[in-house]
Amino acid sequence: MRRDVLKKLIATPGVKHKVSNFDPGYTGRISKEEADILRLKNVNKLAKLQDRLYAQDRYAILAVFQGMDGAGKDGTIKHVMSGINPHGCQVFSFKQPSNEELDHDYLWRISKCLPERGRIGIFNRSHYEDVLVSKVHPEILLGNKLPDIHTIQDADKKFWKKRYRQINNFEQYLIENGIIVMKFFLNVSQEEQRRRFINRLEEEDKNWKFSSSDFEESQHWDLYMKAYSDMLTNTSTEIAPWYVIPADNKWYMRYVVAQLICDKVATLKPQYPKVTPLQQQQINTYKRLLLDENEEAPADILEEKEA
Repeated sequence: MRRDVLKKLIATPGVKHKVSNFDPGYTGRISKEEADILRLKNVNKLAKLQDRLYAQDRYAILAVFQGMDGAGKDGTIKHVMSGINPHGCQVFSFKQPSNEELDHDYLWRISKCLPERGRIGIFNRSHYEDVLVSKVHPEILLGNKLPDIHTIQDADKKFWKKRYRQINNFEQYLIENGIIVMKFFLNVSQEEQRRRFINRLEEEDKNWKFSSSDFEESQHWDLYMKAYSDMLTNTSTEIAPWYVIPADNKWYMRYVVAQLICDKVATLKPQYPKVTPLQQQQINTYKRLLLDENEEAPADILEEKEA
């Protein structure tokens, strides 16, 4: 991907960000036809890279997707990961915590779902819900059994700073242990979200996608944009930056995500394991046995026919 385009997509670490500074309709001077061709090439390339990643069994990729309802998280995951061997891919979606999860720290349920080495893990929503939804609806924290939160006022700036730090430390730990974290904020405009909601209501085969909670949460748009801006400012780091993906054009969003994941996996240079001399000797032995067996097969078949 061209550097000038990449620069527009990354939330630069250490800089104060506003979601409004990123254009949700940006398409990087590429046509839909070109983007579709490149996406398909990247899907095929990713399948080959993932096969080597799985065989090497040393690194894992964790792709985190966040965005407002209607941003296109499900569709992007479907189109980008369509060529991957299911054995090498894991998808998890995090919604309202269960009672069991509330009896643990907020990263506990995340840790349980981390990808194994050799796999690509997909988080459709993630630990960032705990600095997004919980920030827009701080009353949620009162039910999380946190030791220092007794009233909504206790969730002050100091509390959120501490939580951002915890997330940054968690991600640094993962990366240092071979789990490469990639974070995608699918940046959809309010008008495009509204158009997609209407589309879900007007087309019968899309009715199932609509939920009343989607509409209710969309009424808190400004609060969510503030929460997302704070998230970008405080958790886009040098080792795990946020990619702010323009989401008003699904074709461009899907192309960009596929390109970024391909580029990242390629930098790991995954290779098939080299066989040892002993393994090579065993391979040669069994190959010879199978070939000898194959040469004898026709005679056996003839004998059975004559009998």
